[in-house]
Amino acid sequence: MTLARLDNSAARRLFMQRHALLEPPSGSAKGAELLQLLTRLGFVQLDSINTVARAHDVILYSRRASYRPQYLSDLYHGGGALFEHWTHDAAMIPMGFYPQWHLRFQRDEQLLRKRWRNWRRDGFEQQFETVLNHIREHGPVSSSDLGKDEKKGSGGWWDWHPSKTALEYLWRTGALTVVGRSGFQKCYDLTERVIDAGLHAPRDPLDPADTVDWLCNNALDRLGFATSGELAAFWDTASAAEARAWCQAAKARGEIEEIEVEAADGSLRKSFARPDTVSQAADLGPAPGRLRLLSPFDPMLRDRKRAERLFGFHYRIEVFTPAPKRQYGYYVFPLLEGQKLVGRIDMKAERSADCLVVTALWPERGVTFTAPRVKRLEAELARVARFAGLGSVVFANDWLRAPV
Repeated sequence: MTLARLDNSAARRLFMQRHALLEPPSGSAKGAELLQLLTRLGFVQLDSINTVARAHDVILYSRRASYRPQYLSDLYHGGGALFEHWTHDAAMIPMGFYPQWHLRFQRDEQLLRKRWRNWRRDGFEQQFETVLNHIREHGPVSSSDLGKDEKKGSGGWWDWHPSKTALEYLWRTGALTVVGRSGFQKCYDLTERVIDAGLHAPRDPLDPADTVDWLCNNALDRLGFATSGELAAFWDTASAAEARAWCQAAKARGEIEEIEVEAADGSLRKSFARPDTVSQAADLGPAPGRLRLLSPFDPMLRDRKRAERLFGFHYRIEVFTPAPKRQYGYYVFPLLEGQKLVGRIDMKAERSADCLVVTALWPERGVTFTAPRVKRLEAELARVARFAGLGSVVFANDWLRAPV
């Protein structure tokens, strides 16, 4: 049987539409509208690096230019509309999804206890009741409030003292909830004091199949098309085997079909999609021509291999690469124009000088930064500077580089 085919242009537009990038970055970005955007994305990844602004803030700004970091804080702290937990990394997640995390809690309880016995300092399991009783009696705590007399190893940021490890374990397994951050240090409280009882009380017994069904359906709706492996990786809770079994069962029920998706290089890859996906993608309009900045952790780029297949854009973050071995820079931002990733830019907020300093920009091969494109770049960087609370943009003398 001949499979329906999604050409590369339509695949890009569909993927961008599902990630709220096929529309102009306008409209309200606070309150209910911001929650609606977060629900549409599924989650927004948190990251502590702040060369211009934090990753989660850049992700939301890229989609709503009126967004400001306080709006996310208001939603998180003010209305309890979000919770912080783990997907493939730490993330801010709509509170309505909380019941689907019970399977994650259960699986992390088994996985992390074993893994952290090997990776973390011995003794963290003996701290569980001490930590819980302390929070019960004294209220929310951060890791700096506990374990002052405990020895911390010299193995790096991950070599926590036992009480810190206990806090993280109890959070990852659902007993504790993160209720805020000071700087970027988490503050934890008892889950029953924070999360509505109707959400935090798990079904008994917990049926993994129900959660896997939710995970795969919701991943597919946010990706537009996907392999079973991509569905499993989206929330990073369902196993690869569970996602494969779900795809076969959903296909047999007629809920999804197999299609061919054209990559940037013209090759074809089989993926699963809803039966009307190809026709819907063909009706999508063009992407806005505006040039805009993306976070290295943007949902559109999170799966680096998928982004490379669809957009022909090879991206690896180099924060952990020694400076002499970096191809580009410490924290380089991709640039989106229309439905193409046209380059990457190395820049940093210099707070003492009240300016955004552009060190270098590397166009993608075949892309020329003509005068009109440079003008669009300058307009976007001026907007980014205002978003970051900076007064001006300064370009280094040799900022426009040759493609690598």
